[in-house]
Amino acid sequence: MQYRFLGRSGLQVSAISLGGWLTAGGHVDDEGTFACMKAAYDCGINFFDCAEGYADGKSEIVMGKAIKHFGWKRNDLVVSTKLYWGGAFGDNIVNNKGLSRKHVLEGMAASLKRLDLEYVDLVFAHRPDRQTPIEETVRAFNHLITTGQALYWGTSEWNADEIAQAWRYADKLGLIGPLMEQPAYNMLNREKVELEYAHLYRETGLGLTTFSPLNKGLLTGKYKNGIPDDSRFAQTDVPFIKDFLSKNPKEKWDPVIRQVNSLEPIAEKLGISQGTLALAWVLANPNVSSAIIGASRPEQIYQNVNALSAVEKLTPEILKEIDELLGNKPAEITQRF
Repeated sequence: MQYRFLGRSGLQVSAISLGGWLTAGGHVDDEGTFACMKAAYDCGINFFDCAEGYADGKSEIVMGKAIKHFGWKRNDLVVSTKLYWGGAFGDNIVNNKGLSRKHVLEGMAASLKRLDLEYVDLVFAHRPDRQTPIEETVRAFNHLITTGQALYWGTSEWNADEIAQAWRYADKLGLIGPLMEQPAYNMLNREKVELEYAHLYRETGLGLTTFSPLNKGLLTGKYKNGIPDDSRFAQTDVPFIKDFLSKNPKEKWDPVIRQVNSLEPIAEKLGISQGTLALAWVLANPNVSSAIIGASRPEQIYQNVNALSAVEKLTPEILKEIDELLGNKPAEITQRF
């Protein structure tokens, strides 16, 4: 395993991390989650990511159980959670979601109880709350750090202006600004990470813990001949999958599949799978502190870890070839990184 500093901090996280979105507490049972977390830990993964909204809190519960079950030392782990989607935990949703001081403090207390931990290493503002003043949110997350409930705070799916504004308030008030951002980032989703955030890496030392490196499995190439029965998109009883498929009919799906299929010759030339190519491509970005993967079987963990050794195969010439095939390189970028 490789370890990278999280942004400009002194905290080191595994370059590949394991997340619980759609899996832990969701369509993967406790036994399966335990097996995946054990495989990840044995591979040197130290960073485990969840959120209050994942499986209505069940993701936090099962991840906390796994940590206790295996007797892992707390100081060996980097555990994160995210706050915003807390509506499932109250009878009146009004104050049980968002980034008000009330929900941030109450949501953190509830998350720690579900995780059965005294603190999390990282806490994210899971979405921007445009109805709550950013100053209030900055103060609330700083309170979590001051009281030892979290060690670092960051954002997820915020735009660059919102992150910069949070830093302006933090600097003005002598507080801690958001260290890290958790955006989606993959070969098919590049604009925010490669263009919009570019100045933040320089100005604030922003680190990234990116998710969806395989774009819901699309970049593995497994869907080139349809949807396999054992694939994620075959699980149409999962609300997220059902919603995605309803918004992405075949006429929208086919061009994406053709785009993904165009990468197959490059993977074959490098002697790696398409999934390994896609994850290695994300890891090749020096602004990515950790790429979060999801897994329902230990074998998927082992396959993904192979991407670390494939990064060195992505020469400037290979990266240029990928850019030309995809045709989606952000226009204002003259050099990829």
